[in-house]
Amino acid sequence: MSTFPVSRPRRLRRTAALRRLAAETALHPSDLVLPMFVKEGPTGGRAEPEPVPSMPGVVQHTRDSLRKAAHEAADAGVGGIILFGIPAVKDGRGSAADDPDGIVQRALRDLAADVGDATVVMADLCLDEYTDHGHCGMLTADGSVDNDATLRRYGRIAVAQAEAGAHVVAPSGMMDGQVGAIRSALDEAGHGSVVILAYSAKYSSAFYGPFRDAAECAPRFGDRSGYQQDPANSDEALREVLLDLGEGADMVMVKPAMAYLDVVRRVADAVHVPVGAYQVSGEYAMVEAAAANGWLDRDRVIMETLTGIRRAGADFVLTYWAAEVASRLR
Repeated sequence: MSTFPVSRPRRLRRTAALRRLAAETALHPSDLVLPMFVKEGPTGGRAEPEPVPSMPGVVQHTRDSLRKAAHEAADAGVGGIILFGIPAVKDGRGSAADDPDGIVQRALRDLAADVGDATVVMADLCLDEYTDHGHCGMLTADGSVDNDATLRRYGRIAVAQAEAGAHVVAPSGMMDGQVGAIRSALDEAGHGSVVILAYSAKYSSAFYGPFRDAAECAPRFGDRSGYQQDPANSDEALREVLLDLGEGADMVMVKPAMAYLDVVRRVADAVHVPVGAYQVSGEYAMVEAAAANGWLDRDRVIMETLTGIRRAGADFVLTYWAAEVASRLR
């Protein structure tokens, strides 16, 4: 036994109330953003949402079910909703992405009318969900992604999403110069107040597999390692973040989250804008699968992972558990 006065950290862990009082990291409903998928039927509508087999509890929404789920999320206090669309028809240039009558634009108008400013309405801005080849941009004759032609498409998509009511557009294609092109297009179209959340550090990750089922966007050939970041690198992530901020990004994101918490920390320490982290589909699916087999305590693991992401420095977290956890926290 110690013979001199000493601090005993265990004293602060003795009761739940003491642990709450001494907690260094807090998780609030407004820290959470809910990713949602909306799928267009062959005639523009479907009767029922379709479950995503690799993501238990996640569905491809109809417009009606999306509206209901968005209301529930807003009522639970989530900080935002980010929308991904699956059109009925895809083509080489992703025409549905900026079509005013495209599924995402119609869904954005629904949400703008329904939830207004009760939560932040975001739109993922990319082409992979809309192209028949599954890549994030326009292709050259040899099948590689044409960076500059893609920037022009991104600008038009951003304007279409802003005009449909998006508060935030979130470019995720990892094209060089994408934030600058989008900021210029938005400003020229009179949408200078629309926020850009840049997927600045988006890694070429194996954790995206279930998402590609949900968004029906797996590449038909090759992969995305030519434009997404190498998982071995973190200095590169900081360079990308600073480039995006220099081009006009208002917020930045790291994706995935759990395998890149060191990157989240480095980015949070380096910048003075809100930093997001995306707890991606593979992270979600692993926990749900393990919990279904009785291998771990689902609810505790969900809260532990989200707290860990916040502790690493993320100001907000995109997670498929957002509405559930927000309801639990209220």
